[in-house]
Amino acid sequence: MTDALKRLSEEGVAIWLDDLSRKRITSGNLAELIDQQHVVGVTTNPSIFQKAISSGDGYEQQLTDLAARKVTVEEAIRMITTADVRDAADILRPVYDASGGQDGRVSIEVDPRLAHNTAATIAEAKQLAWLVDRPNTLIKIPATKAGLPAIAETIGLGISVNVTLIFSLARYREVMDAFVTGLEKAKERGLDLSKIHSVASFFVSRVDTEIDKRIDALGTDAAKAARGKAGLANARLAYQAYEEVFSSDRWLALDKAQANKQRPLWASTGVKDKAYKDTLYVDDLVAPNTVNTMPEATLEATEDHGQITGNTIAGTYEQSRAEIAAVEALGISYDEVVQLLEDEGVEKFEASWTDLLKSTEAELSRLAPSEG
Repeated sequence: MTDALKRLSEEGVAIWLDDLSRKRITSGNLAELIDQQHVVGVTTNPSIFQKAISSGDGYEQQLTDLAARKVTVEEAIRMITTADVRDAADILRPVYDASGGQDGRVSIEVDPRLAHNTAATIAEAKQLAWLVDRPNTLIKIPATKAGLPAIAETIGLGISVNVTLIFSLARYREVMDAFVTGLEKAKERGLDLSKIHSVASFFVSRVDTEIDKRIDALGTDAAKAARGKAGLANARLAYQAYEEVFSSDRWLALDKAQANKQRPLWASTGVKDKAYKDTLYVDDLVAPNTVNTMPEATLEATEDHGQITGNTIAGTYEQSRAEIAAVEALGISYDEVVQLLEDEGVEKFEASWTDLLKSTEAELSRLAPSEG
């Protein structure tokens, strides 16, 4: 077996796990993935926590204690999720120290119901950073219109951020602008820029899923030829935008102040369509200073039969633009698709959060001590 994960790391791609649960922490599985499979970070989202906590594995004692204290369901969820993130951050601390703060990171998301409320998002980001109280945390903020000023202000306060739910190239440029603006605010406040880190989570497979669905509805041979190309093309053009922004004069002024570039993070890299190779969004998105956050199945597939052949983004920009143009030529609107995906992304996380509220509330009621 070739060590594809090692090769991927050597190419400058940080391997993060897109999953977390208490069982993964307490069983030693997370430590094992770090030790043996080159995992150097963890991302979470409301759907991941909903799945982990609903399984009940390892949460019973804490839920019993929270029920005894009669806490609100919102407080219970925050106590549970921040405990998991704190413990994962401690396990990853040696990676954080060894990488100068770049990796060894664990992400936790603001309440997705706040996605369209700037002030509440900033307040929640501050609260989460305080609650977890680990330097290797990233606070996840969605890249909605209301999220952009929240990203700038949170970075400006010296809090490291994972910007999530990015689908469009135009929005990605706005995200990078918000990040740079935040660093400029932090610099004005006299903060140490070398301590502030950020990643921009650019979603990949969902773009193909939505566009392929529209291609299949057209049903022509010309349409079928465009299947499965838009997701990679979109991500590769995002990397081109990253290269432009982080070589600009505006950036160089911050670079002199020891600022860190905001790395592109490839999210939604599990392949949804069985017609495509299961390592597609890993093998074909290799470039320096990127992150690929993988579900465990994708991590294992890459370890088993990933084909890491060096940089697979350099030299692809012209072809990528042609592939997006081919989709547009079919009458499929790129702008409409990416806006729909952003809206759906927020809605899905809100739905997972609501499910988590309901299931946790039921557990608190079940475990509540009888009066008297």
